[in-house]
Amino acid sequence: MTIKAVVFDWAGTMVDHGSRAPMGAFVQVFSQFEVPITVAEARVPMGLPKWDHINSLLTNPAIYQRWATAHGEPPTDRDVDRIYDVFVPLNAAVVTDYADIIPGALETIAALRHRGMKIGSTTGYTRNIMERLLPVVAKAGLVTDNLVCAGDLKSGRPGPMMMYKCFLDLDVWPGKSVIKVDDTDVGIAEGLAAGCWTVGVSLSGNATGLSREELAALSPDQVAEHRVHATRHLERSGAHYVIDSVADLMSVVDRIEGRLVRGETP
Repeated sequence: MTIKAVVFDWAGTMVDHGSRAPMGAFVQVFSQFEVPITVAEARVPMGLPKWDHINSLLTNPAIYQRWATAHGEPPTDRDVDRIYDVFVPLNAAVVTDYADIIPGALETIAALRHRGMKIGSTTGYTRNIMERLLPVVAKAGLVTDNLVCAGDLKSGRPGPMMMYKCFLDLDVWPGKSVIKVDDTDVGIAEGLAAGCWTVGVSLSGNATGLSREELAALSPDQVAEHRVHATRHLERSGAHYVIDSVADLMSVVDRIEGRLVRGETP
């Protein structure tokens, strides 16, 4: 058996180095509701569908208390709805400002296609957000064989349903013939739940949270520190392998295919 498909996340994995687009939107929206949050707090649930992400933030004890203090009562699902209704158009408005393709993504996808593999994708973004992003990245040559967005299905990450939709769209099975590549623990969990091999990306994604320019300005020791921190986080989430970015994926694909030949499973 060989690998039939690779399913990528989007922000922090293929585009938007550091997964920065949603962060400012979360901070700004919560501020509009008189509840300050930090970028570090906003990053913790990254990878979840955005309604679930907002709900997770409101269950953070510190943010929960700030909301209760500001509004005189604890947050409810109706409050999640209110925040979500403001957040989605704001995120959609800024997503194209962070449409930079992560170096190596196009070359990696081309190499995978050359070997006969299909290219799938899942995302915590809603479809209306992705509808703004897709034409921009397509002009630069980034096109996948399918896309499953948050909200397309009744349930999403960290469960396997979005991955199962990829299996159907791409006509690939079983899970062990598919690799999931993601920068968040929720995305890694999604791949594991579907029985896939999982590869975390450490330096380009949410676990590090820096733009290309910010990362390039660091010393080698500082970069190594970020790599260690992000790798530990992703390995604790269950990633079978962790790489700096998608530019480093092909050597891992070779290793996974070698394990498949030996009869190993995820």
